[in-house]
Amino acid sequence: MTVSLMNNTVANDQNTAASSNIVYETKQMNLWYGANHALKNIDMKIMENEVTAIIGPSGCGKSTYIKTLNRMVELVPSVKTSGEILYRERNIFDKDYRVEELRTRVGMVFQKPNPFPKSIYDNIAYGPRIHGIKNKKILDEIVEKSLRGAAIWDEVKDRLNENAYGISGGQQQRICIARALAIEPDVILMDEPTSALDPISTLKVEELVQELKKDYSIIIVTHNMQQASRISDKTAFFLNGEVVEFDKTDSIFSNPADKRTEDYISGRFG
Repeated sequence: MTVSLMNNTVANDQNTAASSNIVYETKQMNLWYGANHALKNIDMKIMENEVTAIIGPSGCGKSTYIKTLNRMVELVPSVKTSGEILYRERNIFDKDYRVEELRTRVGMVFQKPNPFPKSIYDNIAYGPRIHGIKNKKILDEIVEKSLRGAAIWDEVKDRLNENAYGISGGQQQRICIARALAIEPDVILMDEPTSALDPISTLKVEELVQELKKDYSIIIVTHNMQQASRISDKTAFFLNGEVVEFDKTDSIFSNPADKRTEDYISGRFG
């Protein structure tokens, strides 16, 4: 049985945009935390079925930017924005664009694994249940499909009723990725998803990202430039709230156009 959580409005939006492979387009977007001008005139196009890496030193606006893409940044007091962010050709800041609708299509994985204090099964089934799916057979299918999608089914299939806190940190992060997949997103945002993981778990998540881009568009903030060079198709270098350079990853790392990019990549600062 095929389960779809997209409502008709979102489905129609995507059909309208089917001729375009631009997922997100940011146009002259600015963001302030109170008087602090944190993002300045951001112009970027994010393409579907690609991994887009965002690199830059601490405090440069990387995490702030991706948190605008699902409007999570609005949870911070005193935030104000200008400009546009188009998701599938629709401005996410429009007053009639429900944030719940946006976040159904745009999943997020955070820096530290944050499973719910529930069983592995209930972690994955949480989102579908919120969307009204109660049928146990359908939930079972979603849970298995999502865990397989996150490449962790074989490791936890016999432990589904155990608390998610009882598995390793790397496994917890893949549970969080599976939880994001369970609501059938279009885009997955990842905010330094491997920074708290050991090298073996990091490699598994990187391999998973490469597999997931066949079906999803992925935007990943990373402080690890080697990781960005390994897994991304395009890379944006942020500095002081601005996009200094945004290009194919090979070009950014082998022949950057801006000396500041070269200095950062070579370790002269940051």
